[in-house]
Amino acid sequence: MSIAIKEKPLNEKEMIAAAEHALADISAVRNAVGEVIFGQQSVVERTLVALLAGGHALLVGVPGLAKTKLVETLGVTLGLDARRIQFTPDLMPSDILGSEVMDADESGRRSFRFIPGPVFAQLLMADEINRASPRTQSALLQSMQEYHVTVAGARHDLPAPFHVLATQNPLEQEGTYPLPEAQLDRFLMQVDIPYPDIEAERRILLDTTGVDEARPRNVMSAERLKEIQHLIRRMPVPESVVEAILKLVRSARPGQGDTDTDKHVSWGPGPRASQALMLCARARALYDGRLAPSIDDVHALAEPVLQHRMALTFAARAEGMSVRDVVARLVKAGA
Repeated sequence: MSIAIKEKPLNEKEMIAAAEHALADISAVRNAVGEVIFGQQSVVERTLVALLAGGHALLVGVPGLAKTKLVETLGVTLGLDARRIQFTPDLMPSDILGSEVMDADESGRRSFRFIPGPVFAQLLMADEINRASPRTQSALLQSMQEYHVTVAGARHDLPAPFHVLATQNPLEQEGTYPLPEAQLDRFLMQVDIPYPDIEAERRILLDTTGVDEARPRNVMSAERLKEIQHLIRRMPVPESVVEAILKLVRSARPGQGDTDTDKHVSWGPGPRASQALMLCARARALYDGRLAPSIDDVHALAEPVLQHRMALTFAARAEGMSVRDVVARLVKAGA
């Protein structure tokens, strides 16, 4: 049994044909990214899943792990109009959104004209996002959720698709401002980037220190990406998967009857986490060539979707626990 969706679902033959076409395009993207980004298959998969699901992703890793290069590669490969903002403590909201300037015509009549900022892009890279002040960070809140910005009382719609891929260094604390919970919740996933394995690092050494270095190539258009995103939203979801999402997300909230959660979790994920899991599970299924998500997709995506939407109690931190430990326990309990 599957949960009904608002739009008329495709019949089985149409769904299979559309999924096969989309899978071929996704495979081409994956191969093109693999020519530039060595190893890190899990990171590439999760970042692409976030984009295919139509959301934003926060990339967290130490310097030198190709976070910026990954975002630049995805922009070229997916055919998106990409812009980059280097976040610094002196960055102002107008440096992101744009501002109004006063113009005068030939008759001397004056009027204000809006000059769009770099947020008016299909793929916005927010580099070292936690280095900007809270006031500047908040400039992205409206755009990430409502896909438009308001400047001087006037609404300005953003291009479609619109995605934010932000990077963050987990080590440096001086000169940084923690992202507010409201902004973290707007990221579909937090993608943690580990060090590459030895074979990937060997390839990095050999392929990036010579005269010729691989360059990203375009294999998809922005319009095609929008079509695939729309297809993902039309994929049927088994009722068992819906129940698994609800059970997992609700068990991560204090006050829901889970003794360990009450003890270890200060605040847990809201309904936006359930929405994120639903979309990402569909996208991951299509990424793997399947027509419907499974409970395994929910469990595989639990950590990147939930970890930035939860906070531990002081007692849990004192015991040396991490959010990952809590999520892993909840997944195991629901398996």
